Amino acid sequence: MISLYEICVENYIRAVGAAIGVLQKSEGHFKDNTQELNDIVSMTLAPDMFPFSFQINSIRHHSLHAAQGILNGEFTVPEPLPEMDFAGLINVLEETKSQLKEISQDEIEACSGKPVTFKMGSMQIPFTAENFVQSFSLPNLYFHSATAYDMLRIKGVPLGKTDFMGRMKIGLPE
Repeated sequence: MISLYEICVENYIRAVGAAIGVLQKSEGHFKDNTQELNDIVSMTLAPDMFPFSFQINSIRHHSLHAAQGILNGEFTVPEPLPEMDFAGLINVLEETKSQLKEISQDEIEACSGKPVTFKMGSMQIPFTAENFVQSFSLPNLYFHSATAYDMLRIKGVPLGKTDFMGRMKIGLPE
């Protein structure tokens, strides 16, 4: 049986690690092709869409802050990042991954079945920890990861599905 920790924290670490790899690969591509690396930071896919930096902040939010929300029973909208360059966005994700690794499996498992409430202004959506992960935080994490990936692909970065997926958890039971 899969545990709450495996469903959320292990997937968060994998997705954030994949995003770091995608950004690092992109950094090399931009430098090799003498493209301005920091132009991507404020790029949007559509006029009414949030910029690339928001996508990276949302990866952080729907992983690290989601895990923290499970631990404290409440999840809210993300605080904006301060203005930063592309390298700063990579650092944000590296710090996120490091902090995720500090969350203990026992802490998360103790929250199994407990409530997590998403609050945005006066709106409140109640979840169990498992439902929050499966129907809210993971879909949001993958949405913002895919959006950042797509923005980089539009700029010509040679990325593939395996870059997006990251290190898969493989193996068969004994």
